Amino acid sequence: MNEKIFKILAGVFFLLILISFFWPSGGGEKQYNVSVQSIAYGSEGLDLATIGSLLKKAENAADLERLLNDPNTGLNNLDLDEDGKVDYIKVTEYGNEQSKGFSLTVEPVAGETQEVATIAIEKSGDDQANVEVKGNEQIYGQNHYHHSSFGITDMLFMYWLFRPHPFYMSPYGYGHYPGNYRSYNTVSKTDYQKRTAGKKELKSASSSTIKGKATSPNAGKSAAKGIKTPLKKPTSSQKSFQKRNPSKQMSKSSFGRSSTSRPSRPSVRRSSGFGRSGGRFGGK
Repeated sequence: MNEKIFKILAGVFFLLILISFFWPSGGGEKQYNVSVQSIAYGSEGLDLATIGSLLKKAENAADLERLLNDPNTGLNNLDLDEDGKVDYIKVTEYGNEQSKGFSLTVEPVAGETQEVATIAIEKSGDDQANVEVKGNEQIYGQNHYHHSSFGITDMLFMYWLFRPHPFYMSPYGYGHYPGNYRSYNTVSKTDYQKRTAGKKELKSASSSTIKGKATSPNAGKSAAKGIKTPLKKPTSSQKSFQKRNPSKQMSKSSFGRSSTSRPSRPSVRRSSGFGRSGGRFGGK
């Protein structure tokens, strides 16, 4: 009988140890668990495989910028600063005789520029063009490429792109957008995936397929401040910022117990036109 009582007491004691280990201490720091699978990374806000569909529609670089930020296309769901609004993507054109390129950037806060991706286009013979989209390493991780080959007649702006013309540099930025642009809300990860499912014109690759491509003028530009959403390979300054200003997704994780309040956005100053092409923004 004594042996049976001893086993019962030992079992109760072990159970109490387990309860005390997992039970949050009163008045102390709360314990939180965040499922890694539930985290939405910044890279999931812009599926690079879908950019090929915009290249088929754009007439020039300014039009490409318009399409990237048009809620009707539905391809941009970036929200690096986690304010619930889709980030405005700027387009900067560059290139050389062999290869033309576009740098896609966002400004999460005033004075900070983050390159998101680059687009490289080169002619292949008289009637073909090779397209390669490379995701920025901080956002998408290493060796994140998407590529395809298009017929020149499939891309409206190919004739414009390889003719002599001044490079397009977006005149817009944080707090200063086209007069007919209106910010819009992000959608859920599931809704975004459904929206882009049938628009993937490019295939993923682990290395570059274009030789002699020009260097982006925004290469190496990363925002030290303003990016709160999780990144695949953040810089040390980005890690430091996110530790002080945790993502809403990570606010209950090891970054801290609560999110810090974010500053209010500045008043948006709008200009009357959008780039050199003019016209309505997002209209049909």
